[in-house]
Amino acid sequence: MRQELQSLPKGLAEDVAKNLVMVANLIDEDPERAYAYSRVALRLASRVAAVREAAGFAAYATQKYSEALAEFRAARRMTGSVELWPVMADCERGLGRPERALAMAGEPEVQKLDKAGQVEMRLVAAGARRDMGQLDAAIVTLQSPELASSSVQPWTARLRYAYADALLAAGREGEAREWFAKALEADKDGATDASDRLAEIDGVEFVDVMDDLDETTEDPDLDDEGGAPVSEPDDTGDAAQAEGKGEDKSAE
Repeated sequence: MRQELQSLPKGLAEDVAKNLVMVANLIDEDPERAYAYSRVALRLASRVAAVREAAGFAAYATQKYSEALAEFRAARRMTGSVELWPVMADCERGLGRPERALAMAGEPEVQKLDKAGQVEMRLVAAGARRDMGQLDAAIVTLQSPELASSSVQPWTARLRYAYADALLAAGREGEAREWFAKALEADKDGATDASDRLAEIDGVEFVDVMDDLDETTEDPDLDDEGGAPVSEPDDTGDAAQAEGKGEDKSAE
């Protein structure tokens, strides 16, 4: 990304970089704000592939799939890379066109993806099968050497989770439980809710003990008649938000 931004005037490059950093920082926690920052970056430097890609992911995170697909296509034209192929296919799913996603899964571009990209494409293809009501085909699609491997890779938890979820949807609860457990074993970062799914299958209910204590313990800050607290907490101000400035001197 830094190399791409070097093609811009220094001040403009700095403004674009600031907005891209905000997109990266906010996209998981506050995708709408991330999207707003991506639009600023896009106005400033629409001819930079990294900006188009960031705008695509921000639109994707806010379920603006048509917009995301357009940005991903633009980034791909600029770079010639196939890296975005799986997420482009998933945008087709989001637009209600699972058959197009399946067609993309059979294109030569898939063979050019690295292992992580190929696994991601398999997940998208399985999702498209489920979209079309082809549950058994989705299960078969996920059955792969990567699924069977005991080696834990960055994609392992998600792949096992998708397989477990498909098995459960097919009524194969015993097998689903086994694979949810395997997904949990591989999910060191908590990327899935495999533990919750296991508890659901096992009929385990979690009780919030603190809520129960709050209901039975008298609040010492309340007056004798159960009224408002004696003192109110001080107000705190909102954090300031900075937004990059600049002008895009280039035409679309």
